[in-house]
Amino acid sequence: MVNQFEYNPLNDSKEAQQLSSILTQAFVSPSNTEDNYIQRIGVENFRVIRQSGKLLGGLAMIPMGQWFGRRRVAMVGIAGVGIAPDHRGSGGAIALMQQTLKELHANGVAISTLHPAVQSLYRKVGYEQGGSYCGWEIPASQIQIRESSLPIAPIPLNSERLSPLYQQQAQCNNGYLDRHPCLWQEILRPISQEALYAYQFGSVDHPQGYIIFKQTRTEAGSILQIRDWVVLTTAAGRSLWSFLAGHRSMIKQIYWCGSAIDALTLMLPEQTFQSQFVERWMLRIIDVRRALEARGYPLNIEADLHLDIQDDLLSENTGKFILSVFQGQGQITQGGRGELRLNIRGLGPLYTGLFSPHQLQLMGQLTGEEKALAIATQLFASPSPWMPDFF
Repeated sequence: MVNQFEYNPLNDSKEAQQLSSILTQAFVSPSNTEDNYIQRIGVENFRVIRQSGKLLGGLAMIPMGQWFGRRRVAMVGIAGVGIAPDHRGSGGAIALMQQTLKELHANGVAISTLHPAVQSLYRKVGYEQGGSYCGWEIPASQIQIRESSLPIAPIPLNSERLSPLYQQQAQCNNGYLDRHPCLWQEILRPISQEALYAYQFGSVDHPQGYIIFKQTRTEAGSILQIRDWVVLTTAAGRSLWSFLAGHRSMIKQIYWCGSAIDALTLMLPEQTFQSQFVERWMLRIIDVRRALEARGYPLNIEADLHLDIQDDLLSENTGKFILSVFQGQGQITQGGRGELRLNIRGLGPLYTGLFSPHQLQLMGQLTGEEKALAIATQLFASPSPWMPDFF
């Protein structure tokens, strides 16, 4: 008889070393990288799975927020999910995720987001594609913007100074994170100890954006990699491009993270940019009531959406609900006609706005009457959700 899995927080530093060793192998990481990773996130935020007293693997739970409809929703990011190679296929990973989700629900968390190495595991526990994480590139010589109307000056790598600017941009973009300190630390003080540079667009009293980047020499030529950027005004956008164009004598390529439909590129005279990579992060609704009441909705719409939701793991989410929206605020009551029928996976991309209700119906993620589909389209319509962070 196989013993049941045991789910617990990390016990001590010795066990943290064991988990670090598992994660180092799982993610093909350099030695000591995962030790630093665990310390940055905090030992208290890690959970492990055991069988017969042996540690099989673990994961990190990163408490953050995520912006939807200009409102912050309580979110926990799942990261560093790793199982020892001699125990893969044992069911340990699914048991670890199931127990984690139950803990998050008990703690009142609304949603959870992660970057998947493989989708199949996370779909089994209710996650679905939620938004984009995309990389773009452009030759520095092809940026045909040369003038800037704003002062540009170097600034310290200080999250207390940068975070207020970032938050202004974050609340306007569905999917952006209210970052945990460990993410700011990785941006501003990476484990690799690489040289970073930061510049602000605008005056000291009226900053309108910033850029943080590193420079690397390669055999194919030098590259400039943007680690973080904020653009709050048209002038800041032109200043960013002008600043980057000024590096063309030494820099061959420039890389940055942006949306799948990247608004920054609209400023460029020609389409000289191209996609470097396109990935999608996944989202799970942990608490239907909290999630639907926490996000924002269009201010000019007053409507009721009758939902019939199935969640095989978290039974509290199963049932019929009415989402009533008025003046941008949602309220959930139980009951109703169940005119839009979907499981918890299908609710994820509807919630974020990644796909429209009609697209989700076509892909078999939901079914509904035409009136319910039309109401859902109005309530969840938004620019394509994305985030610039990988965790």
